[in-house]
Amino acid sequence: MAAGFVGQVAAREAAGLVVDMIWQKKMAGRALLLAGPPSTGKTALALGVSQELGSKVPFCPMVGSEVYSSEVKKTEVLMENFRKAIGLRIKENKEVYEREVTELSPEETESTTGGHGKAIGHVIIGLKTVKGTEQLKLDPAIYDALIKEKVAVGDVIYMEANRGAVKRVGRCDAFATEYDLEAEEYVPLPKGEVHKKKEIVQDVTLHDLDAANARPQGGQDILSLMGQMMRPRKTEITDKLRQEINKVVNRYIDEGIAELVPGVLFIDEVHMLDIECFSYLNRALESSISPIVIFATNRGICYVRGTDMTSPHGVPIDLLDHLVIIRTETYGPTEMIKILAIRAQVEELDIDEESLAYLGEIGQQTSLRHAIQLLSPASIVAKTNGRDKICKADL
Repeated sequence: MAAGFVGQVAAREAAGLVVDMIWQKKMAGRALLLAGPPSTGKTALALGVSQELGSKVPFCPMVGSEVYSSEVKKTEVLMENFRKAIGLRIKENKEVYEREVTELSPEETESTTGGHGKAIGHVIIGLKTVKGTEQLKLDPAIYDALIKEKVAVGDVIYMEANRGAVKRVGRCDAFATEYDLEAEEYVPLPKGEVHKKKEIVQDVTLHDLDAANARPQGGQDILSLMGQMMRPRKTEITDKLRQEINKVVNRYIDEGIAELVPGVLFIDEVHMLDIECFSYLNRALESSISPIVIFATNRGICYVRGTDMTSPHGVPIDLLDHLVIIRTETYGPTEMIKILAIRAQVEELDIDEESLAYLGEIGQQTSLRHAIQLLSPASIVAKTNGRDKICKADL
């Protein structure tokens, strides 16, 4: 037993080898198939592979029957999940000012639109750190951003030089004794220079980029507003748009701005997919931008959906040739009792040895899931009879 996972030693060793293959970049164009009876830890193994690869690696779980939607094509659902499982780490060098505001004075000029109104021509802002102070003359658009963030003298702000974005960090802790009670977050006066360069790392998935570019930003006229309200809930992202995004992503990778992070796409109940989905998967697995795909199924030899031919695990033979297959075995009585004891401990249930052994027998005759489901009702029966411990009679 390790990390709460009982048994399946051979399957775990095989999954460890697959992780090593992924690290050595030898898993391209291949996928993994976890095959075994129900409740033998296939999903847990897939999660284990994902955890082993690291927390920043995208993990996208889906079930085979999810592809059957009345709104979107099957291949579109598959492609969407494929792109959710591919991450992009973008590194940007930004020039930032993170300082305390010591002065904030807008300079007014005559309005260019005529009339008696005044317009803000520029804004003078004083910034202070432990090392020194600096005075900047800024665009009126930045003044609007300062007003929106409710920035006042004595606040610590974070300002990006190239975008003009402003964020209020909090009130400088020099003012902490001003009031006895105040709902304000105090932050220390920033150290270092007033103006500095900062590397910012963002993690996005390719699907996030697709979705951001697929929604056209309509105008303010009534027709475009009506169009936005009438638009169906789910819109298909065209192949052309994806190709354009891929071009931009490849350019970023070549320039060293971004790096690709292939994640894990986990498709449970893979026998539910039909022949069209399998032929699409064949092509998608061999594309240059592809995640690590893990299939799971509890079927033996059965019909491939949409055809009259039988095949192992309901997967066509040509796709099976691409797969690394890991088998999970049925649990023995001792392993089953160990799992049930862990489950009872997690649910804070008190159960005696005889009951655990009896539950193990039930699990052998039916399935582990069925045995686990009996724990909660048995605890309620025991409490009704005035006992804290579950005994065999309760089961």
